[in-house]
Amino acid sequence: MQSTEPRPDAERPAQHAPHRSPARRAARLLLRRLAGERGAATAEYAVATMAAVGFAGLLVVILRGDEVRGILTDLVRNALTVG
Repeated sequence: MQSTEPRPDAERPAQHAPHRSPARRAARLLLRRLAGERGAATAEYAVATMAAVGFAGLLVVILRGDEVRGILTDLVRNALTVG
């Protein structure tokens, strides 16, 4: 059963609570710093996606060449040949 009486430190504003532990202060500081990183993961995904699209475009350009196409065709033909 919970008491309905307010805690003695609940009436004081948070900035005037000198009894807080250093770990709690460090956790609050860390949370404030991380709050500034909002959206960073989305930006990283966007950069990685753009790099993948660029790499795919480069592969398409390379694979359209006749020499590369011939090499790949020979490779597949040799792999499918039995004996």
